[in-house]
Amino acid sequence: MNKAPFLVKPLDASHDRRTFCSESPPLDHYLRERVTQDIRRRVAACFVAVTDEQRIAAYYTLASASLLLADLPISTGKKLPRYPTVPAVRMGRLAVDQAFKGQGLGSAMLADALERTARAEIAAFALMVDAKDERAATFYQHHGFIALPDLPLILFLPLATARSV
Repeated sequence: MNKAPFLVKPLDASHDRRTFCSESPPLDHYLRERVTQDIRRRVAACFVAVTDEQRIAAYYTLASASLLLADLPISTGKKLPRYPTVPAVRMGRLAVDQAFKGQGLGSAMLADALERTARAEIAAFALMVDAKDERAATFYQHHGFIALPDLPLILFLPLATARSV
């Protein structure tokens, strides 16, 4: 088991993405082959947890998004202005290298994403995620995320909730 301390920072050209290997080939492929295009096009930002040796232990992406007011639980929606959508930030991807599993790094990366989103100067109502499966949805629910009533693999956490924790 690896006990290296991690530093979370924006992905840049100095980071070696070739050795990253999570349990998800699509997430590995994205980091290795596509993320730099999304960063360059300004459609996503990528943050990596690196070891002292600069090895990528985990990563996540953030992008602007919106939630349809009609998709939110009624109890949440009735507290918001009657706009068709509310601003959100989407964490599109979250992956941990297999060598660093079981150390709480996924939760730490989620906490970093929440902190980054909550302190941003541009307003957003929530951090939202698209869970890839029920196991991922359970992970997010464990951290306080709420599933959309008709779309159980799309979950959100109001940033006001994140700030109060």
